[in-house]
Amino acid sequence: MMEAPLTYKDAGVDIEAGEEATRRLKAWVSKTRTPQVLSEVGGFGGLFHLAGCPEADPVLVSSIDGVGTKMKVASALGRYGSVGHDIVNHCANDILVQGARPLFFLDYIGANKVIPEQVAEVVRGVSEACVEHGCALIGGETAEMPDVYGPGDIDLVGTIIGVVDRNKILNGSRVVEGDALIGLASNGLHTNGYTLARKALYGDRPELLRESPPTLGESLGAALLAPHRSYFKMLWPLLEQGKIHALAHITGGGIPGNLSRVIPARLSARVETRSWNVPPLFELIGEKSRAPRAELYRALNMGVGMIAVVSFDQAEEVRRAVADSGVEAWVIGEVRARGEGSEAVVTI
Repeated sequence: MMEAPLTYKDAGVDIEAGEEATRRLKAWVSKTRTPQVLSEVGGFGGLFHLAGCPEADPVLVSSIDGVGTKMKVASALGRYGSVGHDIVNHCANDILVQGARPLFFLDYIGANKVIPEQVAEVVRGVSEACVEHGCALIGGETAEMPDVYGPGDIDLVGTIIGVVDRNKILNGSRVVEGDALIGLASNGLHTNGYTLARKALYGDRPELLRESPPTLGESLGAALLAPHRSYFKMLWPLLEQGKIHALAHITGGGIPGNLSRVIPARLSARVETRSWNVPPLFELIGEKSRAPRAELYRALNMGVGMIAVVSFDQAEEVRRAVADSGVEAWVIGEVRARGEGSEAVVTI
């Protein structure tokens, strides 16, 4: 007896669902369009015209990142809107530390099964965040791969392209002994440390995400899904005024792993961890995981999502400017000469 023909859908890939997802997200993509975008949704590639950039000697800056296992929290709760903000804000922060502003963005959504409503919710968040940054969403990919992703799995990755004037590139070369460190408050875990947080806080009991631990004042799920904060709008005017010597985005690797990337070899950053109050969510993770304090400071941002290195005599002015934008900020340390055998970043 002849076997029935095997279709792509039978093999696990629903082309119609993918097409429906694309149809639903077109409106959100269109909201991000800027005059420099020359392509339409659905093309093989996104077209962006660089003419009109105000930079005298423009240099393109690119970055790619993912939301990681924060998507596991979103999937457990069926809430996908905030993760779109996460990926754009994370990528925008990554190029901001080099002095760049965003131009355009591309996203990748991979899933065990493409659910059009789910994809549309993710892209809505990406679109809203792009609009907030004046950044065009000019392309993307939605892939249904049941042989790669497990049941219920969904992945989100983004690529950002920005621009910076060549003589305004931040690379740590402006950092000098005596500079102050300004810590800018995070808005939760942002997009790092979720593998540790998930295992410590709820393990294989996702129903705990809907409960509200006394110290948090909100549900565990809400705390874990707080969007990755963007520091672009509050820091861009300060960058334009030349008041920032360097920036460090505190992501995987924590304060030691990221601040060290912008400290010159002859210098050392001394960070006083008592200069800010660690938020309750981080304390709860520490309590439940029983991880050493040093491990927590390498895995998590511990309440500081960005560090600005500024001149000592402008530290209070910069701190106040950030605070006036609605984000708490503290002077958390200083740059010193590095002694023999000393680390680039010392936390005390």
